[in-house]
Amino acid sequence: MSLTLDELDNHLYGCADKIRNAVDKTDYKDFILPLVFYKTISDTYQDEVERWTEELGSEELARDPDLHDIVIPEEFTWDHLRGLNTQETNYDEFINEALNAIGDANPGKLEGVFRADYVSEDALDNGRLSKLVEHLSTYNLSAKRVPPDMLGEAYMDLVRDFAEEEGKEGGEFFTPPKIVRLMVRLLAPFEDGDRFHDPTVGSGGMLVEAAHYFRDKQDGDPSRLELTGQELNPDIAAIAKMNLFIHGYNGAVEREDSLGAPAFTENGHLEQFDCVLANFPFSADWPKSDLQDDAYGRFDWHEKLPRADRGDYAFIMHMAHQLNETGQAAIVIPHGVLFRKYEGRYREPMLEQDMVEAVVGLPENLFQNNSIPSAILLLNRDKPEEREGEVLFVHAADEAFYEELSNQNELTEEGLDHITRNFNEWTTEERVSRAVPIEEIRENDYNLNIALYVDTTEPEEPIDVAEELTKLRELQAERDEIESRLNEYMEALGYE
Repeated sequence: MSLTLDELDNHLYGCADKIRNAVDKTDYKDFILPLVFYKTISDTYQDEVERWTEELGSEELARDPDLHDIVIPEEFTWDHLRGLNTQETNYDEFINEALNAIGDANPGKLEGVFRADYVSEDALDNGRLSKLVEHLSTYNLSAKRVPPDMLGEAYMDLVRDFAEEEGKEGGEFFTPPKIVRLMVRLLAPFEDGDRFHDPTVGSGGMLVEAAHYFRDKQDGDPSRLELTGQELNPDIAAIAKMNLFIHGYNGAVEREDSLGAPAFTENGHLEQFDCVLANFPFSADWPKSDLQDDAYGRFDWHEKLPRADRGDYAFIMHMAHQLNETGQAAIVIPHGVLFRKYEGRYREPMLEQDMVEAVVGLPENLFQNNSIPSAILLLNRDKPEEREGEVLFVHAADEAFYEELSNQNELTEEGLDHITRNFNEWTTEERVSRAVPIEEIRENDYNLNIALYVDTTEPEEPIDVAEELTKLRELQAERDEIESRLNEYMEALGYE
């Protein structure tokens, strides 16, 4: 049967109902997303085997690994899992064994994807797992039946739902889609062969959005883009890998901390990219003591490294060094990065190298993990000649750019268009945007506080003095009348 996106969304989110109250909501993603992925690749493999069997006339030949992107061992297909006798088999043990076997059957492709241990979660007994398996079995999720775009979008919707379930913690792996869309639009257009990187990749949404934009807005082939990312949390890195695969995109996601152990290096140097997109953890600890003599020379903007308990500029310097000679970056930052006095030592070289192209101030309460106002810092190693020596400041924090939802704010499509248009056209607009010469920023001690360069105050309503005087006289007359009436009442009651 043909599924709509809403139906698929509801179906996948229904998985949570099967284990609700048995598993902590912060763990939903760890146990449900791998099963959704397992179901998807198994259904796809089974459909491919049927197609090749018809074409080749032999099921044995149809199972040739060279014919498939992902191979599922026959004894571990989803249908085999569904057909288990729960009285004789422990679902948790079988699922663990199946995921390990699928990983072994696809060396190099699914490394690090299957991490959940279903046996260790006592509450996931046969009863609950069988209900979860039966629920997921309602629809065939193969690429033949459900377009990768729809399945990928539903997968991301599920990731977002789980992030909302987790609240503050969920923001660590999920950036709101409108912010991601804005960042990608500010870096576009893209070209065949462009290399994209996210050093704090989370669930991979920024890489997916960049590929979507190239395909949908530029009529490009996403397979011609190189998508890479690095993520410290191994469970979140697994989500990113599954996300790219479900969308049908080739990409590489590596584990470990980008600052302490950068994975994308070549011949002792950092690999460089055309586009870097990131939402790093704000003001987090970083391994400063281990990187006083950084092998890659990343932290060279000042002799003093950023504080060990505030790694914002460590991330920014890392990303700046990941840009090739024409590279651009869009980085979500806390506002403090723009004006904290002691960090002026890092803003100065960044500005004097004419690397800062724009600063876009965003509304507060856009993120699940914090409500503080944030901004997007745009870096460009090869600014257009007409933009050299200038920085565009955009104040996009007022109500014209967002709408209030039940528990947070969200940028509107009109707001995205407004910001993108002002950036692309390098527009100076009263109370919204202004292109500022580096000389003026230098005079302000390299302070990038948007309010220094764009009037962000609300305009006062003009006062009609004559009209206000008329209102005042009317109020005075009304007061005199009430006072006179009160005096009459007091006299009638015998009070002088």
